[in-house]
Amino acid sequence: MNPPLHGPAKALRFAAIGAVMLAAGAGFAYAAGWLGTPALTPQRIIDTFEAQAGHYAGYRKNHAKGLCVSGYFEPSGQAASLSTARAFSQPQVPVIGRFAIGGANPFAPDTAIPVRSLAIQLSTDDGQVWRTGMNNPPVLAVSTAEAFYEQVLANTPDPATGKPDPAKVQAFFAAHPESAPFRQWAAGYKPSDSFASTAYHSINAFRLIDAKGGEHPVRWQLEPQSPFAALPPQVDDKLFLQHDLQARLAKGPLRWTLRLVLAEPGDAVDDPAKPWPADRPSVNAGTLVLQGVDAPEQGACRDLNFDPLILPQGIKPSADPILAARSAAYSESFNRRSRESLNTGAQP
Repeated sequence: MNPPLHGPAKALRFAAIGAVMLAAGAGFAYAAGWLGTPALTPQRIIDTFEAQAGHYAGYRKNHAKGLCVSGYFEPSGQAASLSTARAFSQPQVPVIGRFAIGGANPFAPDTAIPVRSLAIQLSTDDGQVWRTGMNNPPVLAVSTAEAFYEQVLANTPDPATGKPDPAKVQAFFAAHPESAPFRQWAAGYKPSDSFASTAYHSINAFRLIDAKGGEHPVRWQLEPQSPFAALPPQVDDKLFLQHDLQARLAKGPLRWTLRLVLAEPGDAVDDPAKPWPADRPSVNAGTLVLQGVDAPEQGACRDLNFDPLILPQGIKPSADPILAARSAAYSESFNRRSRESLNTGAQP
């Protein structure tokens, strides 16, 4: 049974999370070939997003507010039989990463946005690079780029209120029953008080390639080793999550377990809206250890494009069409912001 939609408040909560999740991929579906309307171009859609959220020169067009981190990945060895990727066998793999909150506004309060992300780059000693962008929701609301675009339209802010029209949001979700798992997650989501105690999910599926050429469909997630504590009901610090992360790392490294969840026959490996059963087998692939943090929007991650299709030998994408849309979105965002000068001043 689909979770019911009760009133404007709940509809807008779904909208707040869903809008952020779709912004990095929805509007750029044309660039990946899924939307056939000639007038719909990546440039036009970026302009639409910026018209809604504001233009912030030099920042990412989604997940704009973040900060760089660094550390390493220490594999457990348990994934080496599933993939030839060197990251699963090298004793220690250097990592550059970026924590962020969703949305296009780099001046938004840290706790105002429910979506959190962690993107990392692993660079192995064989010259391979693996980049992955992960989010706290385990699934998306929709399965196709066309539905993404419909969600963009449904989430257009009403000029009178500055927020999406709850009736349009409710109508969208009612027309898309595949959004039920996402809505169920959003309805029960309880934010933690830290980036460090948040779990992050690949959402899309990939294929691990073993030494014999065998393929193993997989989704991965980073499970925090820091204990959960609920976000306080009242937070006045607009940099709450950033300040917390800096304070924690000043005391010592932070750790996550990289868990590879393996699909079984019949599981949806090309649909990011469909969760896999909780009893699917998984492998503890190793530990992500973060040791250092840079100032916001500075550091080694500043000019990295965390394209999810930048994969090493031993890992291949699934047939999920959203992966290609995400890749196109990241490319367009990177190209645009690289031509702009970063403005780190106060919000106008």
